[in-house]
Amino acid sequence: MCTDTQGKPPALADAADNGARFKDTVVLCRACDLAVSRRALPTGVRALCPRCQTTLYDTPYCTINGVLAMCIAAIILYVPAMLLPVLEMHFIGSIRTTTVFQGALAVANEGYWVVGLAVLVGAVIGPGLLLCSVLAQTVIIKSGYYRRSSGRQLLIMLLRHHRLLSQLAMLEIYVISFLVTSFQLADFADVYFGMGTFCFTMLFLVVLFMLREYQLEYMWSYLNGNN
Repeated sequence: MCTDTQGKPPALADAADNGARFKDTVVLCRACDLAVSRRALPTGVRALCPRCQTTLYDTPYCTINGVLAMCIAAIILYVPAMLLPVLEMHFIGSIRTTTVFQGALAVANEGYWVVGLAVLVGAVIGPGLLLCSVLAQTVIIKSGYYRRSSGRQLLIMLLRHHRLLSQLAMLEIYVISFLVTSFQLADFADVYFGMGTFCFTMLFLVVLFMLREYQLEYMWSYLNGNN
């Protein structure tokens, strides 16, 4: 459950100070600052402020099993999306194909190494690290490993870096670049989209829905003992 996805994660259950314990059980309304006790909610139900009716927090619409399923599907799509050609150009009798990784290297070789590095991080490294992180989080929670000290520390580290990894993954920019490239080169060459393009587009959609259902505050609540 979450109150504000942009806020800091709730304090851990083993925090010694009373302020941390107060934070675990009380939610402050973002609109009128009314203190409301946090209570368990049925799935799909949201808590409203009794004073101004602002949404305080809700339960996730997707369970851990759903997030895990979409994460596994994204990892399966990730491999062919990176290895198969995403563009095929026919120009004056020559045929050229390129993958996402080769496209980043080609941009860097042209002297635009900053753009090439951005493409490499946003389309290759970032999504891979994000999927591995979400997969590790869900496996730790599903297996109950977070109840151990080592699993708890590992989960804390993954949750703290989740926002950074989600910002590094910029699959939508690369998908848009496919469309822009096809329109710009349509008058000079024949551009074809192959299986790699399909896998990359599906990867973008699965990751999009996975992040939409993923709730960072809900993942933190396992460490607080609220689940």
